[in-house]
Amino acid sequence: MALNRVMVVDDFADWRRQVCSILEQRQELSVVGEASDGAEAVQKAAELKPDLIVLDIGLPKLSGIEAAARISKLSPQSKILFLSQDNDEGTVQAALETGARGYVHKLTAGAELLSAVAALLQDRRFVSRGINSEESRRERLKLLPGMNSRMCRAELVEDITTHLTLETSPLVPAEDR
Repeated sequence: MALNRVMVVDDFADWRRQVCSILEQRQELSVVGEASDGAEAVQKAAELKPDLIVLDIGLPKLSGIEAAARISKLSPQSKILFLSQDNDEGTVQAALETGARGYVHKLTAGAELLSAVAALLQDRRFVSRGINSEESRRERLKLLPGMNSRMCRAELVEDITTHLTLETSPLVPAEDR
């Protein structure tokens, strides 16, 4: 089994340690680097070339959004997953426009982080259910196979909710997803 190399970026050391601890529960993940600010994240991403970068938005020296834009140019193979307490529409949209493949709200990280990481490593996108930006709605629609644009709103909401619940629920056996 090939190891997926992960870098974790957050300015709070305790939070970084907790994220690393969650990630290291999976045998196929190896945390190869950590950074505490945006500038350090860019430098380490260029040096380490991780498969995945878990990145906060509110970072000192260089915002997570600016760091992601730079990392996307320096290490284009690195998939970026934002993990942030921000959930306003403008911030989420700006984050996803950097080329990031996912966005997880910190309040749901315990339940969603490993599912989000798995999705990104399988070249899929992931946006937390609690995020309500137009960009995140479009990203969630991309997750639904066979989506019909003429579906009524109620069917759409039900389909999205059901699909995301099955995709991310640790209580649903993989064979039933």
